[in-house]
Amino acid sequence: MGKDEQKKDIIDEDLYEEIDEEELYELVQEEKRKAIARAREEKEKPRRPFPKWAFWLVAIVMVLNLGAVIPQTYSIPAIDFLVTSAKLSANPDIDEYQDAVVVVQGGESKGTGFAISSNGTIITNHHVIEDEKRISVAFPEEGLFHAEVKASYPGVDLAVLAVEGKSLPHLELAERTTFETDESFYFIGNPLRFTGIANQGTIIDYTQLDSWEKPVMMLDAPVYRGNSGSPVINEEGQVIGVVFATLKHDEHGEVGLAVPIDYFHENTE
Repeated sequence: MGKDEQKKDIIDEDLYEEIDEEELYELVQEEKRKAIARAREEKEKPRRPFPKWAFWLVAIVMVLNLGAVIPQTYSIPAIDFLVTSAKLSANPDIDEYQDAVVVVQGGESKGTGFAISSNGTIITNHHVIEDEKRISVAFPEEGLFHAEVKASYPGVDLAVLAVEGKSLPHLELAERTTFETDESFYFIGNPLRFTGIANQGTIIDYTQLDSWEKPVMMLDAPVYRGNSGSPVINEEGQVIGVVFATLKHDEHGEVGLAVPIDYFHENTE
């Protein structure tokens, strides 16, 4: 599968829709600055500890308020993905998954990856690191690491990176990809200019791309630029796929695409 062939049926390798990400980012950052200022003011007042559930309630309300000031040119999904992330991050399981998801940076390219071992083995997409000489990955808590490409499988758009680390947070891979139609899943990535965004969607089915020999997973999910390499996590907390692109489907409209984790196992056996 070459890059030119892939673009025959893919809108962009990880772009769900066109939105003005710069303005969206600045609006969110402004709301964050206001929240920090309010928190400092509140901290100076003696009161009972602020419960975690209340914090997330405030965060969700803030994002909803943000939607009121965003021009109508923004789509509802662009706001929903921030609201959903705020809700999901209050889930301790999702919070733990987020610790294992990294920012993958190579030159001007930014994508997502996730650790699958405590000593620093990381999965991402081949197109995220393709032709890059220097690659770094950043864990939410452990910080920045230099990464080496240990293996790359362009035919299924996957790559394996390695960093020198110990006791790193990591995700569990499913032994094989299994799902029911419309089954819910979680995914975590670094869309637009954000990092560690958790979101959810449903699995539509498999679909066959013209440029692929094997079928891939079709997802009803808000996938944006930067989500390449995001893990598709089932309700059991296992990774069953890796987000790599989007597709304009005749029946389902804009959909996300994911590489079944089976293809990773087949290439590493």
